[in-house]
Amino acid sequence: MQLSEFDFPFDSSLIASHPTLPRDHARLLVLHPLDRSLAHRRIDELPELLQPGDLLVVNNTKVLAARVAGLKRPSGTKVEILFVKDLGDTIWEVLIKGTCRPGQIIEMGVEVSAVVVERGATRTTVRVESPIPLSEWLRQHGRMPLPPYLKRAPTDQDREWYQTLFAQHEGAIAAPTAGLHFTPELLARLQQRGVGLTTVTLHVGVGTFKPVTVDQIEDHRMGAEWIEVGAEAVRAIEQVRATGRRIVAVGTTVVRALETAARAEGQIRPYRGETDMFMTPGFPFKVVDALLTNFHLPRTTLLMLVAALAGTEFLRQAYAEAVRERYRFYSYGDAMLIL
Repeated sequence: MQLSEFDFPFDSSLIASHPTLPRDHARLLVLHPLDRSLAHRRIDELPELLQPGDLLVVNNTKVLAARVAGLKRPSGTKVEILFVKDLGDTIWEVLIKGTCRPGQIIEMGVEVSAVVVERGATRTTVRVESPIPLSEWLRQHGRMPLPPYLKRAPTDQDREWYQTLFAQHEGAIAAPTAGLHFTPELLARLQQRGVGLTTVTLHVGVGTFKPVTVDQIEDHRMGAEWIEVGAEAVRAIEQVRATGRRIVAVGTTVVRALETAARAEGQIRPYRGETDMFMTPGFPFKVVDALLTNFHLPRTTLLMLVAALAGTEFLRQAYAEAVRERYRFYSYGDAMLIL
C-alpha cells in the first residue's frame, strides 16, 4: 500500500493540550465495521457497549519522567535529553537534539552528568555518572515526556494526567493513551457489568513513533519494544475465548503484545521479549476482537494498525466524521471503539 493512503482528515486545532476531566467523560466514537455504522457516545458508557463476559486487556507500563534539561560542558549550551532505555552498566540509549560528539559531557544536576559514548544516525548512548541510580534520580528531577505536538512544557499535573490507573512497571517514554480514560468509578461499573480485566506490558519506546519514510508501507521496519504477556493474562484470554466472548484491547500497544504472543494456529502463549511486529491492512488477527484507541497522527504505524482492524476506507470516514464533530485528537483527546 502507498503511504499517501494514510493522509487522513486532520485539523490541528483539534489537538487536545489537556485531558477531559473527569477522564471518563471524554467522547467516544463507536465504529461497527460490519455494517459501517458510527455512533457518538462517551467513555463512561463503555459498560453498556460491552457484554458480560467480555475481557478488557490493558497495558500496565509506567511512564518514566525521562526528559531532562542539561548543560554542555564547558560551553554551557542548553540541551535536552530524553532517556529512552536502560542498557545496563550505567549506559542509556537517549535522544538528544542538536550536535553532540562522543566524549561530550552534559551536566544535569549536582554530581549528575551524562557522557556521550556513541552518536550515530540511528542511536545515541550515554554513560551516566550519578551517586544514585538514574531511574531513582529521574523520579525526583525528570519531567514527563509529553509528545512534541502538544507544544507546551510538562507540568507537575502531567505526572498524574500522563499515567494510567494501571501503571505498574516503569519503562515507557510515552503513555499507552487509551488507558488514560479509565477512572476507579468506571472500572467498578465495568466489573458490575461482568466485564473482565487483565494486563500485559509493552514499554512504549521510539519504535512506536519511528516515522514511516518509505512510499510502500510494506518496506517500513518497526523498532523493537519490550513486551510481556504473562501466564495469568493467557489463562484469562483462553477462558473468555472458550465462551465466545470478545477480547477488547485497550490501545494499539496491547494489540501488538497479544498478536506477538499468538501462535500461527491462533493459540496464545506466555511471551517475554521484544517485538517489532508491524500491522497493516490485511493483517490476520488471531486474538483481538475489538479495540479502544485514541485518534492518531496521519501516516503513522499506529493509524495503519487501526486501519488493519477497521478497514482503511471506513476508518477514513470515521476520521472525517470526528473532524466534523470536533472530537479532540491525540494523547489527551477523545477515543474510538471498534467493535
